[in-house]
Amino acid sequence: MLRHEFQPGKLIAGAALAVAGGLYAADVAGNGDLPWWTLVPIVLGGLGVAAVVGMSTVLWRHARGERGARGARASSSLGPSAQGSRGDVPRRG
Repeated sequence: MLRHEFQPGKLIAGAALAVAGGLYAADVAGNGDLPWWTLVPIVLGGLGVAAVVGMSTVLWRHARGERGARGARASSSLGPSAQGSRGDVPRRG
């Protein structure tokens, strides 16, 4: 059982930032001469692609009628046995 739903947008954003960090670390270590402006398109491009993928994932899941992990837990926490005769939560006392 999965602990959380798969979110490909976050995976892409993390990969882009990891690549940028790796290139920067290689430059600092002296393994290459990387101009500072080359990391900007990598980071911005990766974040842009991640935003598009994340939005399309949300739209795809909404079209399929899937409910997120929070929505599934929130709706199942109050079942019919926890509700009163009028649909509200019974009071103690």
